[in-house]
Amino acid sequence: MAGNDVEGGLKSVASALDLLDCFLEEEELGVSDVARRLGVAKSTAHRLLTTLASRGIIEQNAANGRYRLGLHLFELGHLALERVELRRRSKSLLEQLRQASGWTVHLSIVQGADTLFLERLTTLRGMEAIQRYRRRWPLHTTSSGKALCAYDPVALQSRIAAGFPAFTPHTISCEQDFRAEIASVRRMGFATSREELMPGLASVAAPVLDAHGIAVAAISITGSADELGEHPDRQARLVLAATKRLSQVMSTRPHDPSENGKAGVPASGTA
Repeated sequence: MAGNDVEGGLKSVASALDLLDCFLEEEELGVSDVARRLGVAKSTAHRLLTTLASRGIIEQNAANGRYRLGLHLFELGHLALERVELRRRSKSLLEQLRQASGWTVHLSIVQGADTLFLERLTTLRGMEAIQRYRRRWPLHTTSSGKALCAYDPVALQSRIAAGFPAFTPHTISCEQDFRAEIASVRRMGFATSREELMPGLASVAAPVLDAHGIAVAAISITGSADELGEHPDRQARLVLAATKRLSQVMSTRPHDPSENGKAGVPASGTA
């Protein structure tokens, strides 16, 4: 794994960030594992790990000597999520959607060639359908990713350039099929995914659009392929209504409590 060269950047900082990325797929790694993944000497990997461990970003498992992500990183990540305006202003809408649908609801955005889930409101049957939860998945594998790509040309090109790794026999695996799927999403206004990411899992998503018609986020309903996948139209109507409302909410400026009583204050209950 090689860090991206940034003009004026520090190589040591880039290496530390590359090290953290090693834990995207693995819960714990040893010094040799990290050295191999980064392409550096074991002594360099050890210095990076111990430096990050001294600040709580990484921690060492005393039982086996391997390293894992530290709780201070969780604390910083939680603060980052709490400070995302899109997530704050969508919460009431997402809760209403969860209650109306009875399934797990996600809010997601584009991160490079992937879908990043900013929020997840679960239901019991929705949790049972999801075998393995991560916050980040390739755009072509999820309904949210398809909805984002259909209304964000940059996201579409990023996914095409990154390729189409398969997760199940139903995963889209080539550019031609992906472009055909995206064209279908544009016609319908919403996207579906059925057992393309995990066996037994289905989802329905629609984009949250800005004033120029570009997707800034997507909202999805996730559940079992047997129940949700067979008849997605009702769930699609619920998702489309939610994304339309969130698009409207995001077009207004955030409410400033100091302006209570003044003209032009957005309606309450949207934060």
